[in-house]
Amino acid sequence: MSLDKAIKHGKERRKPYRKAKLVDHSCRNHGSCPWCKGNRLHKSQVLEYVAKDKIVESRNWYGRR
Repeated sequence: MSLDKAIKHGKERRKPYRKAKLVDHSCRNHGSCPWCKGNRLHKSQVLEYVAKDKIVESRNWYGRR
């Protein structure tokens, strides 16, 4: 059944998108708004912070700064 036919006969069940896209068009489907990007990349940002901290710690351990 095509989309036009489904709409015509009242079978279309998908709801129109009414939330964040009304505010920021880049917010949907892995967008680049700061909020979504921060949520999506949180784990990698934490791992990057931990890795940098380990590098600093190892440099301090061996006496290099």
